[in-house]
Amino acid sequence: MIVIDLSLIRQTLAPILDFAIVYYLIYRLILNIKGTRAVPMLFGLLGILVFYALSKEEFLALSTFNWLLEEFIGSLFLIVVVVFQADIRRALTAFGRTQFLTTFGSSENAQLIDELVKASVSLARQQIGALMVIERRALLDPYIEEATRLDARVSKELLYAIFVPERQNPLHDGAVVIQQGRISAAGVFLPMSVNPKIARNLGTRHRAALGLSEEIDALIIVISEERGAVSLAHEGALMLDLSTTALRDKLTHYIIRPSKDHGRIVPMAKGQAE
Repeated sequence: MIVIDLSLIRQTLAPILDFAIVYYLIYRLILNIKGTRAVPMLFGLLGILVFYALSKEEFLALSTFNWLLEEFIGSLFLIVVVVFQADIRRALTAFGRTQFLTTFGSSENAQLIDELVKASVSLARQQIGALMVIERRALLDPYIEEATRLDARVSKELLYAIFVPERQNPLHDGAVVIQQGRISAAGVFLPMSVNPKIARNLGTRHRAALGLSEEIDALIIVISEERGAVSLAHEGALMLDLSTTALRDKLTHYIIRPSKDHGRIVPMAKGQAE
């Protein structure tokens, strides 16, 4: 007769289950903060913990410095909640989602880029202001909660219709959000940048594009209503007055061939705005 020792099975499976749960939680955490401003802040907090360990008596014996860090770490939980409140909310919103990364092939991405470029050129020629946000690694769900939800294929005709500045079209003042290659929302209002180094003659669309790009890794296309120029915001940088070829190259670079390269904020000529 075979006797099953349940306690032995539990002792064997418990460490495996414990490791799997912790691994899964850390993995989901990394996916949710990837591409957001939480990453450099997290590295900063980890650096503080390293300095705290080194300042102990067993190592460098920096008693005063160790005491200061100990007081800081005592309030670490509250600091983390305050600093990362937006990222925590984003993570909780996305926790139940099974798809965290946009999984488009090169052909779908190429078609998306083609439609975005054609729409941008058409809007710029007629000096119609527009904001188009393309989701990358960080989720845009928290920004579209109060927006008008859509689920439509990205096309030049639809984007043009959304941004036509008619009184009967209340969506043209906000941004369009593109997730997984489809327009998921319109009339989206983006956070304004408070960077003091931004040129004063930059208008609200450019400031909103920069504001979002400072928080997450999305790409934001900006069409100036006054100048009919096309710009691109990414990770706190603004590439102004892009030609059709340059816009296509930048979108291809960041969507199909992502990298860590950044653009830069180029000051606009005096008197130019929006």
